[in-house]
Amino acid sequence: MNKLQGKLQAVQTAGSIALADIDVAGDIMSALLVDGDAQTAQLQPGAAVLVLFQETEVSLAKNLSGLISLRNRLRVRITQIDKGAILTRAMLDFRGQQLVSIITTRSAQRLSLEVGDEVEALIKANEVTVVAQEVRQPVLSLVANAGQA
Repeated sequence: MNKLQGKLQAVQTAGSIALADIDVAGDIMSALLVDGDAQTAQLQPGAAVLVLFQETEVSLAKNLSGLISLRNRLRVRITQIDKGAILTRAMLDFRGQQLVSIITTRSAQRLSLEVGDEVEALIKANEVTVVAQEVRQPVLSLVANAGQA
């Protein structure tokens, strides 16, 4: 499972569907949340969140130009490629955070993927999950407050 830390920017709701925009290292990612009422109740703008998506939901594009309906386009660098007979796993660096993409080996060969290539990782908004991060006090604050009780 890919995990990125982000900050919730906005949530737009219509009935039981919500579209959340999250700032992840300066890029805005979107997540389409079905049954949004239950999920968005805990998600408020400014909240620290985790953005989660499966490795198999990350498509890769090389030299992509023009408009595309996918909302999440992340510029990444390939750091490792593990080719199998059917599937290829590409390890990706996104601004110091590691992501993984699993695509067919045929697609990897067609793209001529190599370590060091800069590509775009594409993730559909409906494949992204947003989870509120727990806010934890630093240990030093807890120790200092314990003496005041």
